Amino acid sequence: MTAPPEQADVAEFLRGLAGSAPLETHISLVFVGADTVWKLKKAVRLAFLDFTSIESRRRFALRELELNSAAAPGLYRDVVPIVRRADGALDFGDPGDRSALDWVLRMARVPAGDFLDAIAMAGGLHADLLDALGDAVAAFHRGLPPATGTDVVAAMRAVVRGNTRSAHDAGLAGDTVQSWQTGVLAALDDIAPWLARRERDGFVRRAHGDLHLGNLCLWQGRPVPFDALEFDEAMATIDLGYDLAFLLMDLDQRVSRAAANRVLNRYVARTADAALTGGLPVFLSLRAMIRAHVEAKRGNRDIATNYASAAVAYLRRRPPIVLAIGGLPGSGKSTLARALAPELGDAPGALVLRSDEIRKRRHGAAPEERLPKSAYSEAASEAVFAALAALVHETARGGHAVVADATFIDKRHRRMIEAAARAAGVPFLGLWLEAPLVELERRIAARRGDASDATVAVLRAAARSDPGAGAWCAIDATAAAEAAARGAIARSIVRNSHEGA
Repeated sequence: MTAPPEQADVAEFLRGLAGSAPLETHISLVFVGADTVWKLKKAVRLAFLDFTSIESRRRFALRELELNSAAAPGLYRDVVPIVRRADGALDFGDPGDRSALDWVLRMARVPAGDFLDAIAMAGGLHADLLDALGDAVAAFHRGLPPATGTDVVAAMRAVVRGNTRSAHDAGLAGDTVQSWQTGVLAALDDIAPWLARRERDGFVRRAHGDLHLGNLCLWQGRPVPFDALEFDEAMATIDLGYDLAFLLMDLDQRVSRAAANRVLNRYVARTADAALTGGLPVFLSLRAMIRAHVEAKRGNRDIATNYASAAVAYLRRRPPIVLAIGGLPGSGKSTLARALAPELGDAPGALVLRSDEIRKRRHGAAPEERLPKSAYSEAASEAVFAALAALVHETARGGHAVVADATFIDKRHRRMIEAAARAAGVPFLGLWLEAPLVELERRIAARRGDASDATVAVLRAAARSDPGAGAWCAIDATAAAEAAARGAIARSIVRNSHEGA
């Protein structure tokens, strides 16, 4: 334990309560007891914070309590002073006591295995938990008020400069850092008007600021964010996409691209913020470089090098595509979309825009909630497909790949998506999944917890007006559909490259 000398007595007092040595970061000592955790801010001055005065430690402990209590009620308890009694022993005082030796943040204890980085390391990030992660971040972001008057472009440039200095100071390869800085600043210039528009539209907020897997845990049976960045308001007043990007980058590098893709798509399904994909190359790159210099300072040189390489790689753009997947209910559209999306376009893969999820969102319902029949009127469906086409256009125009997942039984809806891709200047491919009616009926009867409300009766009615593949590529949904779809995509990419040559 390396408590500053002036905090040695306080640290020993807390160690006695916990019964073990603390967990330590560069700015805090965290003492974990049987059912209580005590977090003591170190009396340190760094380039980005100053905790040297008792008053500053009190103030920032209270700010940490304020920032985190809403997202995780009960996890954060209170901030209390540590005082010296008349007999010379240390004890906790009253909150109003100004004779404190120091201040400590009290929290509930979370089992070590319930932190999301530990769950990820144990291979426990199953599909339902990934969806719950997307839900948790979406709910957290919805509760934040917009931060107006922020020059988000200037702020992001300052972040680049700060991370460049930190990367050099940590001893990362100079040529890699220079290549990254040149690339990320050029990419930032390209999206500067978009970033400024995002601020005007309310997507810049005082967010978490440090939203990686280690700062999410299971609390009362659900994932919640904690340990939001409390010591720098400017550093945490950011685009919501940049806040989300730390989690996506962490999942991409530590779990899988498919895991990152699933959380991205769940988040957008709940928020409708498809536009955030326009900033992901810059956002992911910055988050990877932050991790690179942090790991380098910890002495993990190989890990740091890998993150630095990832930071450069995130800036290498891949051509976008608009892929539409249609078919009767039960044909496996969503399963195929989820399998293909991580492989398409920029990291962490294509945005899957599902008509069923758009319909649920328009009614303020979670994807798995069932809607009344009135939600499926002709007028309602037209509004859903108009929203789908608009989101496809917005995402593709920003350079990100899209998968549009809907029945597309009505050929007008097919034309809407094709037109959205053309307007964005992005290649289009339509896939139509086919399977015998009896197989589709079996699949629908076996569904559980899906966004689709289609029943066997709905399927049979749709089958009576089945238009077939038409100009789209027909895919047998009962045999190697993924392989056939990948082949069709590969042929489409080759064809479009020849047409563009």
